[in-house]
Amino acid sequence: GGSGSGKSILARRLAGRYGLQLHGTDEVMADHGRRSSPEDNLLLKAFAAMDADERWVNRSPKMMLETFHWFRGEGFGLIVEDLLGLPKKQPVVAEGFRLLPHLVQPLLAAPTRAVWLLPTPDLRRIAFECRRPLGPPWSFIDQTADPDRALRNLLERDQLFTDGLAEEAKLVGLHTIPVDARR
Repeated sequence: GGSGSGKSILARRLAGRYGLQLHGTDEVMADHGRRSSPEDNLLLKAFAAMDADERWVNRSPKMMLETFHWFRGEGFGLIVEDLLGLPKKQPVVAEGFRLLPHLVQPLLAAPTRAVWLLPTPDLRRIAFECRRPLGPPWSFIDQTADPDRALRNLLERDQLFTDGLAEEAKLVGLHTIPVDARR
């Protein structure tokens, strides 16, 4: 689902309550970046070459969306590889924004085995504001020349991503749940 929707919290609770293995794809992003070949991950290579202002201030949110490697499925094969390498003794709950509906759907035993959480703009803003004081990695926008603009761009980019997830999930017959600050 989208950033700030509560994916990680919900996945941890489900894993704990039902004795599932938890695979958080956010936690392995750095490892996946190292394991990725530049030839197979051109968007990641370009992103890594940018400074903070190029990433978050100087480009439009639409361009940020279109060129963000994880939103385009780069590295998804590494997620699958990791999941296949987990012990088979117990079921797994996998979570993270990189689990794109069109990539996940062909791998599911049934459409009911996946759901995407879609945060409202207000919930996403609250989530980012709460995370920012935690420091790295959440303080990356403070490394820019214009943190307020960087945050606006990031929030708009992530809303575009969430809108795309909703459309994509519907197109491939998967479930979504809208999540707002009141729930």
